[in-house]
Amino acid sequence: MTPEDMARTHAAAFTNARPWSAQEFAELAQDRFTSFAGDAACFAVIRTIADEAELLTIATHPDHQRQGLARKLMQTWMQRAAEAGAQSALLEVAADNAPALRLYSDLGFAENGRRKGYYRRAGQPSQDAILMARALP
Repeated sequence: MTPEDMARTHAAAFTNARPWSAQEFAELAQDRFTSFAGDAACFAVIRTIADEAELLTIATHPDHQRQGLARKLMQTWMQRAAEAGAQSALLEVAADNAPALRLYSDLGFAENGRRKGYYRRAGQPSQDAILMARALP
């Protein structure tokens, strides 16, 4: 999976927000704390520092949504993070992203903060970022 593959999937999945560019994914690949999981259909970018693993983004191409790929990928990266010594998993999600909120809640994440108006939407009201966390096994 190349940075260009990730940028294409991210753009297809995030139509109401600015998608990340191939350059941004390439730069993340140079960060020693950042790892990637998945493939061009569904991928995640994770940053693990000390005992915390943070999901930076997860994207499923619309052609592959509703097949359980994101759920499986979430379980995979959390297991890898736990094996690497992480004790907690963190993420943030837009308040209007109901499918992601359901998935994260189902996987044991709980809200632990908010960033008011964090996600700007063209021609729409800004959305809060919901911060979520859970312990890793």
